[in-house]
Amino acid sequence: MTAAAPPPPASASADGSAPAGSTAAGAPTGQRVPVNETDALAPEATRPGAVRWPAVAAGLVVVLALAYLTKYLDGAVPDWLADTSLARVAKSVEYPVYAIAVGLLGNLVLTATGLRERFAPAFRTEFFIKTGLVLLGVSINLSLLVTAAGPAIVQALLLISGVFLFTWWLGGRLGLDDRLRALLASAVSICGVSAAIAAAGAVRARREQLAYAASLVILFALPSIFLLPWLADVFGLSPAVAGAWIGGNIDTTAAVTAAGALAGEDALKIATIVKVTQNALIGLVAVGLTAYFAFSVERRAAPVPAAAGAAEAGAGVAEAGARRPAAVELWRRFPKFVLGFVVASIIGTIYANSVSAADNSAAQAVAANYRTWFLILAFVSIGLEFRLTALREAGWRPIVVFASATVANIVLALALAAILFRTFTV
Repeated sequence: MTAAAPPPPASASADGSAPAGSTAAGAPTGQRVPVNETDALAPEATRPGAVRWPAVAAGLVVVLALAYLTKYLDGAVPDWLADTSLARVAKSVEYPVYAIAVGLLGNLVLTATGLRERFAPAFRTEFFIKTGLVLLGVSINLSLLVTAAGPAIVQALLLISGVFLFTWWLGGRLGLDDRLRALLASAVSICGVSAAIAAAGAVRARREQLAYAASLVILFALPSIFLLPWLADVFGLSPAVAGAWIGGNIDTTAAVTAAGALAGEDALKIATIVKVTQNALIGLVAVGLTAYFAFSVERRAAPVPAAAGAAEAGAGVAEAGARRPAAVELWRRFPKFVLGFVVASIIGTIYANSVSAADNSAAQAVAANYRTWFLILAFVSIGLEFRLTALREAGWRPIVVFASATVANIVLALALAAILFRTFTV
């Protein structure tokens, strides 16, 4: 006899997705939830038919105003503190710190005035940071990475694999949702918010999971800017080893740049090469996550009613492998900005090899300026989108996972840097 398929729970729609405006049927951020929401990253206010364009325009004005304030503070604060004991700290703090702080302040004001939800559709963190990442690709000379950064490539492959697998395993042991595991593992092992966004597109994570992962990245990256250069000096590391350790461990590119600058010019060069090498591997991780979630996780999480009259007893709910998604699913869910990142890298490499150094430097400066603006807009939006409720809902487990993975990353990155860069000269 064939058992009837169980009805969907009252809190879910017929296809198993969470109802509009809900958070995966109300599940906390850190718990296992169904993984077949079809609009996971789109908040209610941004879905077709729900956008109020005057509010969006007003929200964009707010984002742009806060971005200009960030840019002003980035240049003015070091001058204000030039003759004080905080001068060195002021010079090392870069625009992401100001952008996030300004965004959080704007968040408080908009929340207090009741305008935050109306303006929320304008806080386009994903668009801003994806555009910034594509522009980042222009600065990555692929031929330089291949010919001069062999150790960086080996370190990136070993470090990403080791830290990702450790984070994924620990998240599973503590019962985290597979999507949040993917975001945390990608963020801590590759390049912070950028990798989390790539992973979010690949696994269709919910927006609050992405915001939570981004918040953890920032929370742990900021002290690393000052801690790692100090430890490198205490340990007596060479510039190459210090740079490789900083570039392989700190999650955000901006924070790596700030920490590398504190460690010295030679350390900064190596740190930058190591970090952009890890950045270039975002695409590989995104492809792997897309394939794994489409062909494994979601097939296990979405049982299919068996056909009426099935011969096997108890075949009312098909086995986990019954629903096989088409191969086109990989392409549909693959974060397309990664392709733009690769294409920009190729174009930048060709251009750098076909013009004079002066012309290439001028073009890089233009691209870097636009990239900085888009990343400022992204970090401001992160501050504006941050919700304290997401931290409360997630509980302590994701924090433990991220903190433990960060410690593992510090230790493994130092070991690899000491082995691979011990005889490396800048």
